[in-house]
Amino acid sequence: MTPAFLDRLLAARGAKRPVAVLTRLPDGAQLLHPDDTLPEPLAAEAAAALRDDAARNVTLGAETWFIHPHNPPLRLIVVGAVHIAQALVPMALPLGFAVTVVDPRRAFATEERMGDRVTISTDWPDEAMTALAPDARTAVVTLTHDPKLDDPALEVALRSPAFYIGSLGSRRTHAKRVARLTEAGLTEAEIARIQAPVGLDIGAVTAPEIAVSILAQIVSSRRGGPKKKAPAAERHEASA
Repeated sequence: MTPAFLDRLLAARGAKRPVAVLTRLPDGAQLLHPDDTLPEPLAAEAAAALRDDAARNVTLGAETWFIHPHNPPLRLIVVGAVHIAQALVPMALPLGFAVTVVDPRRAFATEERMGDRVTISTDWPDEAMTALAPDARTAVVTLTHDPKLDDPALEVALRSPAFYIGSLGSRRTHAKRVARLTEAGLTEAEIARIQAPVGLDIGAVTAPEIAVSILAQIVSSRRGGPKKKAPAAERHEASA
């Protein structure tokens, strides 16, 4: 890897842009996707490596390439240091998510409640979300069930490329949320990105089970699976 190529790679990673390094075997010639112009089949393989977050060898014609994806870290932003969050956070960590919990209520947002492997922000949710700048490798979950806290976070998240946005609450609660967000100027398409009631329908009842359903839906969204909502989240709207 030449110094100039390394500088390009480091600049992309510093900007949290997903890029793939393609190395031609055996001569070591290198290209950077999507910055460099690649033949369409090779570009498609590079895009697939980024999507799957897995390196691969590809032979196209007489050439063999090693494709190494460099994705930004997976992140989970949880708004609301509530008891569902207490179950959700430790489950998300082994899945490779860097977790940030946002809650301006300092009595809730503590290391004792959330653990020492989590970043805690006590900023107001819209300010915290703006500073965190959700990208295409970020999932956002709002759990406070308080419009004063959830809505400002959603207004920022829905205008971001976050790959998943979910909100706790019943269908009736969500209908009111939709009305508020519409009044705030968000489009129908933006609001439709919200997974609400949050979580896959696995019959979850307890807070840990709801956390599992939420993480299942996040993984499903990332991997392109089904996105059916979980009625259990409706039954526990008061639990936040």
